[in-house]
Amino acid sequence: MESILYGIGVGPGDPELMTLKALRCIRESNVIILPSKPKEECYAYQIVKKVYPKIEEKEIACLPFPMLKDKEKLMKAHNEIYDRIAGYLAEEKKVAFLTIGDPCVYSTYSYIHTRVTEKGGRAVIINGVPSFCAASAALGISLGDNKDEIHIIPASYDIQHTLELKGTRIYMKAGEKLRELKKALLEHEPEKYEVYAVSNCGMDNEKISTGINELDEKSGYLTVVIVKEKKF
Repeated sequence: MESILYGIGVGPGDPELMTLKALRCIRESNVIILPSKPKEECYAYQIVKKVYPKIEEKEIACLPFPMLKDKEKLMKAHNEIYDRIAGYLAEEKKVAFLTIGDPCVYSTYSYIHTRVTEKGGRAVIINGVPSFCAASAALGISLGDNKDEIHIIPASYDIQHTLELKGTRIYMKAGEKLRELKKALLEHEPEKYEVYAVSNCGMDNEKISTGINELDEKSGYLTVVIVKEKKF
């Protein structure tokens, strides 16, 4: 059996948004990698479990990624996780690395994918519905029309420079920065924007809000904020 690593996006939260390809690859895999622990607290695991209960019968490895900005400590942690996964691949196993949303968008999976391919291993990305597309659908709005620009922004970093961007701005994983983001928007020509937020999109505790003043500073990590320029 040929070893392979699948980087599988399971979508934003609604189990029905999982792709058939994602489900097939999970079924075919020998080992399931979860980027957090315990498994009961892993969003991706809980999403899959609702459509594929037999995932509990698979060999499961919880390999949490630390949320660090220290490059040396982060590199060390990534290398340790890679070594564990490389061990499974050396045993000619099929390995499924589950990630919420899409593995191509600010995903921890990308670090492991790069290492595997650089070492000559086989790694394949299985796309999932990204959270900002699901949030847009939940709101019943488009992200861009005609010549509108769309900007995807990691909200956990500096956001001040993004305030001048035109079109639609999407702030990913904005929970911890909502206070700062709300303040910045209120101070920067708020009358020009339509502001929306969706927390835990597609999950049982999904929350939707409209308007800058309705941004809940206590919203969780999985919060997408969409800022659209008004068309006058």
